[in-house]
Amino acid sequence: MRAVLQAISEELHRLRADGETTVPVSEETLVGLRALVAAQTAVATVPTAPVARVAGATTGTPTPTPAGFNPLRAELEASRPRPTLAPPAPAAIRGLAPAEPITLKLPPPPVVTLPEGDKATRWAALKEAAARDPICVSQVRPGKKSVLGAGSLDARILFVGEAPGEEEEIAGEPFVGPSGQLLTKMIAAMGLKREAVFIGNILCWRPQLPTPPGTEQIGNRAPTPEEMAYCLPYLRAAIDIVRPDLIVALGSLAAQGLLAEKFTTLAAARSKWHEFAGRPLMVTYHPTYLLRSNSNRSKRAVWEDLLQVMERANLPISDRQRGYFL
Repeated sequence: MRAVLQAISEELHRLRADGETTVPVSEETLVGLRALVAAQTAVATVPTAPVARVAGATTGTPTPTPAGFNPLRAELEASRPRPTLAPPAPAAIRGLAPAEPITLKLPPPPVVTLPEGDKATRWAALKEAAARDPICVSQVRPGKKSVLGAGSLDARILFVGEAPGEEEEIAGEPFVGPSGQLLTKMIAAMGLKREAVFIGNILCWRPQLPTPPGTEQIGNRAPTPEEMAYCLPYLRAAIDIVRPDLIVALGSLAAQGLLAEKFTTLAAARSKWHEFAGRPLMVTYHPTYLLRSNSNRSKRAVWEDLLQVMERANLPISDRQRGYFL
């Protein structure tokens, strides 16, 4: 349970950093969490029947009383409630991890060296290097895929998230789930097609939660700084191949992973220009923030960041686009 609670804590910290103050939780989830906590912490007390003052009374055989025996104390001691082991967590709570800490000791980040050649040749070499990386391979569950990046190798704008999720590790492509579908709409609102930009993550694999054998992982956890640091050379290599004009960091964890800074809130980093890999970098909210906070105010905040990106990239901006979500 510790691993689950740690993951929940990390996610709540991320939400708070993104400016979220409330989180909707289904009643089913609350019931499951309550049951899990109760199973781990509740101590059932079952009274024990008092012992007979004379152990052999039921058979009629007298039993000698030990020296110093106090029958009143013995009866009180015998009738005192005794703790029993808590029952196991209900099997109906699927995918909840066992109570073990999330620890992952990683070696130093790899040195990624790309061959000379055109972009396609270098990209193929980068994908092969990641596919051979023993750490990346060990972190990808059987039947799933690592996620390096996707899009145009000639893209002028490169979007970066922190890590793939459930849908992404199945498809082997970043941002294909609900947040990815929203990102595609955001890109379209900029007057671009998804195929014209490049989209990646800092982490090449979905951060694992301890999961019972034979079950699928339920939920995601935030990547650790060590995990992001390990995979960062692969993202740097992808940026070196694509050579975009601008980079957009989606969410606080992506911003922290790229800029090596801790932000009290994402508002302290967003809507201003930074630099990464020698290129201008804009920080904005992750699309999941808009999925949770579906208000025009939130949408306008993200859109103002993207307007700055469009202006810096010399993309045409219509009056209608400037007025989105006002």
